Amino acid sequence: MMRCWTLAVQLIELFVSALVHMLYGFYIFSSAVAGDLSQRLSDWYFKPNMDLIVKEPQQQELTTVTSSASTRLDELPPIVLIHGIFGFGKGRLGGLSYFAGAENKDERVLVPDLGSLTSIYDRARELFYYLKGGKVDYGEEHSKACGHSQFGRTYERGNCPRWGEDHPIHFVGHSAGAQVVRVLQQMLADKAFKGYERTSENWVLSITSLSGAFNGTTRTYLDGMYPEDGKSLKSICLLQICRLGVIVYDWLDIPWLKAYYNFGFDHFNMSWKKKSISGLVDCLLGNSGPFTSGDWILPDLTIQGSIEINSHLQTFPNTYYFSYATKRTRKFMGITMPSSILGIHPMLFIRVLQMSQWRHPSEVAPPYKGYRDEDWQDNDGALNTISMTHPRFPIEHPSHFIQDDSECESLQPGIWYYKIIEGDHILFIVNRERAGVQFDLIYDNIFERCRKHVFKKNPQMLPNEAQP
Repeated sequence: MMRCWTLAVQLIELFVSALVHMLYGFYIFSSAVAGDLSQRLSDWYFKPNMDLIVKEPQQQELTTVTSSASTRLDELPPIVLIHGIFGFGKGRLGGLSYFAGAENKDERVLVPDLGSLTSIYDRARELFYYLKGGKVDYGEEHSKACGHSQFGRTYERGNCPRWGEDHPIHFVGHSAGAQVVRVLQQMLADKAFKGYERTSENWVLSITSLSGAFNGTTRTYLDGMYPEDGKSLKSICLLQICRLGVIVYDWLDIPWLKAYYNFGFDHFNMSWKKKSISGLVDCLLGNSGPFTSGDWILPDLTIQGSIEINSHLQTFPNTYYFSYATKRTRKFMGITMPSSILGIHPMLFIRVLQMSQWRHPSEVAPPYKGYRDEDWQDNDGALNTISMTHPRFPIEHPSHFIQDDSECESLQPGIWYYKIIEGDHILFIVNRERAGVQFDLIYDNIFERCRKHVFKKNPQMLPNEAQP
């Protein structure tokens, strides 16, 4: 009787979680479509007359000033914003911004669209070619092991073709996006890109993490990953629903839908154009595809998966590191619980509560030596706060906790500086109004550090600064 009651509660929780996530996804998608249609109608009915009469000398002067400003702008290191799981870059979901318009705070910001559910490894490879240009090469050995094509989409011209040691880049990653940048930097250090033998870790000027997934999250187990291995899925869970939906979505391959949103599995060739009905059934049954090979994002976000990735990653002495860790929990009479009800997004509230009460199964070996449940109870509804500060497992990297903003004036490379702020996992993305003034404070500080505090060489002239 007790077992039946437990199963019923679990099924109810699964139904509620699935419903909330699907409703939120539908809200985001419909908002993007509505915004896009509204913009197109506005452009159609109100075409402004931009014809201007300008005298030739003035035009020449304007051209000279514009050219000068453009030259100085090109000398600025770009700031690249990397989205997290289920995220999207510029050009997807109409005019919707994953970073809620934060990219408009600086003159040189790039927002790449990477696979929203593809593995950390695949996303790092895609990011490299997005910046340098060319056909995405996932690597022959990796592609064969994971059962997908070696080559992906082609970037005719890189978004930052000059990228190199003399023209390094700032990276800002949200959630899993932060770990993507770390893997990319290690690939650069290892010279892992064929045809680019002179890459180095110094191509990365700074890494800023916003709720970054460095050490995994216990939420993966709540969503359906087995804590025994951190790789396989439970038979009935939220991630199984996600898996089935993604496979059908990719198999249908509806052009206008894929143009709006893409999970990033095109290199697995799951479209009906390449797989018949039997191929679809094969994927659904778990005999092929990314969910079978493990080459997708969730195994990388388990504690075991993150430890495996971290064992190959370094913190480099010439790169500046800063992270913002978020949490929505507090202690009450020794018990960790959600710190707010109205302040937590409805999609995350149940998970904040569940993660704050997480207990690793006693019959399962802990993910690392010295593991304690209480270390992993503070969370933001998606990630545990301990995971977001800096790389900790299997080896803890140099770090410094920032208590006062004045400490940010003298940052040193090779050290992870971190702050812990009150907020859930999606407070600083998609919906700017939720974060209010805090949104501007966070992103203004990030961009200010990138522009003024972390130049490897002499500070460069900003476009709006007067020359001496």
